[in-house]
Amino acid sequence: MFYLLFDLDNSVYGVEAALVQEVFFLPELAPIAEAPRDIVGLVNLRGQILPVMDLRLRFGYRRHRYRLSDSVVVVVWRGTRVGIVVNQVREVCEIEGSNVATDLSYGRDTPADRRFVTGVATRGTQTIALLDCDRLIRYSETVQISDDDDREDSIPDEPGELPLFCPDATPEERQIFRDRAENLLQSMQQDDNRDRLSLAVVGLAGEYFGVDLHVVREFADIRKITPVPCTPAHIIGNTNLRGEILTLVAIRSLLGLSTTVATSVSKAIVVEVGEIVAGITVDEVFDVVRVHPSQIGSVPAAVRSSAEEYLRGTAPYKEKTMSILDLEKILTKGELVVDRAV
Repeated sequence: MFYLLFDLDNSVYGVEAALVQEVFFLPELAPIAEAPRDIVGLVNLRGQILPVMDLRLRFGYRRHRYRLSDSVVVVVWRGTRVGIVVNQVREVCEIEGSNVATDLSYGRDTPADRRFVTGVATRGTQTIALLDCDRLIRYSETVQISDDDDREDSIPDEPGELPLFCPDATPEERQIFRDRAENLLQSMQQDDNRDRLSLAVVGLAGEYFGVDLHVVREFADIRKITPVPCTPAHIIGNTNLRGEILTLVAIRSLLGLSTTVATSVSKAIVVEVGEIVAGITVDEVFDVVRVHPSQIGSVPAAVRSSAEEYLRGTAPYKEKTMSILDLEKILTKGELVVDRAV
């Protein structure tokens, strides 16, 4: 069976991929009175109201502060559609039943039909908790709040008060959350929606760049890099991404940006172009947006250079302009060719 994997509080969870409708970055949520404690708000998703569940609260833990990098996974179960807040979406993978342990025992008398985790899978050295969407969505009994959740970013409940969405967010962060909600609100005709280009907005040297989501496999935090001898300067090295050796590539020089390298590379977008899988190092991952073809313009003459052939055009983003990268050309042509044998 295929599962969508995601991270939450340093643990990996999986939900049946067939139940997942879509994924997007966390927008501003509207709190709703009389909702269950784990339903932290609503969002207008292209004309339809979507309740959003905080999985931490569903498990009985305390509220935590949300981050711009959090995402919402929309699942549909027996006609009920719910969004689930997660830290980071990983990938879709197949998990064989022989790799799943379902006879879980915690030494407590918890009825099996009240558990949200239906089994634990192993994938290499990785442990994955598989969620039961039926129990997660339909089981209505209140889960007791755990006293063990004492992390610094936990937020105590205030009895009698309707929780505000992300009360500690900076004005800039709050505006990003709000912009995401407004983008999701837009009701578009099916044909118009199909024509729109989905882009991940990343930062390099203080500039915005758009990357086609069709080639993006995931966003990854890079913790350890192994240098590779006798390779071109744009090959930063290799990193172990859950058992897969991933080559990290720097594209600054190709785009005419400052080649001053940060003291540590911490973020990369994992892209797959044809048979090539590589990690493009970036300074920051900001957002995911959808751009209509009419909004895409040509590269301004003032910035045209040898890098122009690696750009598909430009598009507005906030008060600035982002350049749309052509990763197929970047990874297969010119001076930054990535050889799978590296």
